[in-house]
Amino acid sequence: MNKNTIFGFVLIGIILIGFSWYNTKLFKEQERERFVRDSIAAVEVLKNAPALDSSALVTVSERDSLSVIRETAPIYKDSLLEAASRAEEEFYTLENDKISVTFTTKGAQASQVLIKNYYTSDSLALYLMKKNSSNFGIDFYTDQQLNTADFNFEKVEQTDTSLVMRLNFSTGSYIDHIYTLRPDDYMMDFNLKMVGMSKFISKNVTQLGVDWKMTIPRLERGYDNEKNYSTIDYKFPGESSIEDLGLRKAEAHADIATKVEWFAFQQQFFSAILVARNNFTNGDLAFKFFPEENPDKNLMTCGANMQVEYIAADVVTIPFRFYYGPNLYKVLKSYDYGFEKIVPLGGWLIGWINRVIIINFFDFLSRYIVSYGIIILLMTIFIKLIISPLTFKSYVSSAKMRVLKPEVDKINEKYPRKEDAMKKQQEMMALYKKTGVSMFGGCLPMLLQFPILLAMFRFFPASFELRQQPFLWAKDLSAYDSILQLPFHIPLYGDHVSLFAILMAVSMYLYARMTMDQMPSGQQMAGMRSMQLYFMPIFLLVLCNNFSSGLSYYYMLSNIITIIQTWAIRKYFIDEDKIYAQLKAKAASAKTQKKSKFQQRLDEIYKQQQAMQQQRNSQQKRR
Repeated sequence: MNKNTIFGFVLIGIILIGFSWYNTKLFKEQERERFVRDSIAAVEVLKNAPALDSSALVTVSERDSLSVIRETAPIYKDSLLEAASRAEEEFYTLENDKISVTFTTKGAQASQVLIKNYYTSDSLALYLMKKNSSNFGIDFYTDQQLNTADFNFEKVEQTDTSLVMRLNFSTGSYIDHIYTLRPDDYMMDFNLKMVGMSKFISKNVTQLGVDWKMTIPRLERGYDNEKNYSTIDYKFPGESSIEDLGLRKAEAHADIATKVEWFAFQQQFFSAILVARNNFTNGDLAFKFFPEENPDKNLMTCGANMQVEYIAADVVTIPFRFYYGPNLYKVLKSYDYGFEKIVPLGGWLIGWINRVIIINFFDFLSRYIVSYGIIILLMTIFIKLIISPLTFKSYVSSAKMRVLKPEVDKINEKYPRKEDAMKKQQEMMALYKKTGVSMFGGCLPMLLQFPILLAMFRFFPASFELRQQPFLWAKDLSAYDSILQLPFHIPLYGDHVSLFAILMAVSMYLYARMTMDQMPSGQQMAGMRSMQLYFMPIFLLVLCNNFSSGLSYYYMLSNIITIIQTWAIRKYFIDEDKIYAQLKAKAASAKTQKKSKFQQRLDEIYKQQQAMQQQRNSQQKRR
């Protein structure tokens, strides 16, 4: 036989062996699924049987269906594990001044988390994790696949600050879940301790699975706003920034092939964060939002299937930390894990403005002023004072353009044809150069103010400081205000009427009317004036109707203060006749100045265009 024939037989043999192995694996999986179905069916029969008292049944999750009363053969080969899978669930509590965590022996995990001193939008106690809305387990392989969430642990020790629950194996081996909650802290330590488990865990196992699924309830007033600022975040070790699965998505998923330091199930204002102190090695994360009409008022379901390194030894301890608490910037920052990056304050420049200026300003004023509406007013005045030199420069530049308007109109009348556009542009530039007026003098100061406007746009919806802070008719400055609930839903606008959004749009319209005379005339500018006068106020009215009322209130104040500034500057600081005289004097002194290289280049281009136009005209006459 030649080499090709031998290679063919070897390849066929490999395929046959692989096919046989695959069929065997598939058969075992099918048998397992059939067993699960039969067990669940048996439970349903028992549940519906008239002779059985239904109060004897224990309510459990889908994953725990096999733990319900059954008369089938044991699932687990270890008798202690089998007993643990059938044991009765018990609950224990650790609490301090910040949080109260209720633990279940089923999986030795947190079953319910109460965040103290905060309330939902309905003024109810704030449970970040409701009972049976979370399932956390450590997944590993012995002689069969096991997950700690399937077994009832035993409580072996409890103090005011710690709780130890144990899952026993035969021959004295066990797994401990050790929780420590210090006073006045949102962070809880969790140590996974495995003693003598190297006898059971396969030698080729180098990683353990960490599976966590959690349903986060709705806690805020506006569904859209709450949804738009909720996601899953995660951080790579050694990195200063964080990653997220995206905002304003109905669902998302990410496969992560590298190490991860922590991940966060983030609601708009509260988060559940899991830190692996030795890092996760890899994993995947996913979330999906519930529809607004969800009867249980759930917001989103989050899932994490991560891996941690496992090195076999007589005693193995893998440390974790849980954070259950508010997305309050300075609280998150105090833990020195980069948690504060989950607050969506914007990119480099916008985020810097919010972190360094706005948050510190809010914190300073809140020590002396109770009303956050007054704080926003003072902050708006402060910002306007800071940028007032730029504002004044912008108005002076606009005044110069306004007094030159008659000269610009003369140039437009002098060159009405499209063919003379280049020459018209030359004369306008010469006019601006002679008078020392910049066409962009009024735009540059406004562009420098734009980052502040964007910073406010990011700050108000994400600002924990404004959560449930009332002002005037608004009950919560972090959510929309409503003076009228509509009996129907208008697309994009919503089912309510926000008064702050209306006042903001009206103030924007009034400011646009006030500055109409500053805009150049002409047919091309008519569309821009209509957009500024009508389209932008209506657009922002629709947009801000569902946004933070604090944001609409800030924009309204900003517009009103700008209107007052404009009136004051025009009346007391700008004399257009004097400006016109200064421009004329400067133009007269500039007559003897040589043309700039740019103007000379424009003259050359204009002459070339004129020559080309004359050539085309002569060719057309010949035809």
